[in-house]
Amino acid sequence: MAPYRRTADLPQVIPVFPLDGALLLPGGDLPLQIFEPRYLNMIDDVMAGDRIVGMIQSKAGGDRTRPKLADVGCAGRITSYAETSDGRYLITLTGICRFEAGEELNLRTPYRQLRAHYDKFEADLSEDEDAVAEEGARSRFAKALKRYLNRRELDIDWETASGAPLEALVNSLAMGLPFDPAEKQALLEAPDLNGRFDALTTLLEIDALEDGDDGGHSVQ
Repeated sequence: MAPYRRTADLPQVIPVFPLDGALLLPGGDLPLQIFEPRYLNMIDDVMAGDRIVGMIQSKAGGDRTRPKLADVGCAGRITSYAETSDGRYLITLTGICRFEAGEELNLRTPYRQLRAHYDKFEADLSEDEDAVAEEGARSRFAKALKRYLNRRELDIDWETASGAPLEALVNSLAMGLPFDPAEKQALLEAPDLNGRFDALTTLLEIDALEDGDDGGHSVQ
């Protein structure tokens, strides 16, 4: 991956892929299947350049074909790319840095582009040592996670999870578990890893308090 050490190293104008329910976090990998013509066009263009795409959700307002964009998204770099025989692209985006959505540019491309402001999230680019949660917080988190998974008849590799660095575990669960778009946005906008860990624990605990089970979710 290209070494992005400062926010100034990142492109200031980026194409965005609005997709509700899809969460990309710094350091996380998000596999995507691209088939709409405008986004095939977008991938063609970014593959010829810096390979940066901004993942972002929508917010209330706008119309169905051009919804308003959320205030915060995450820029990722295409780190895996393949084409299928029927013209789809299979890509993996690796998260680099979150951004505040700035002015949307009025360009002729079929996909949307905006100015990305990264300064608030410069810490996303740092290579700090893995954070370690207090034992009590880890225990609370594990209990909430087990309850959540049991309730939804989901499973994970507990041996791998228990030995994973906190950042990798929190980010993979935040991205993979079937939270609703507003909850995904809250996880994205958490100020740092500790904030995301707390928010994730709270979401798991809230789910355990809900009556009934929709049974219709699966880990992505």
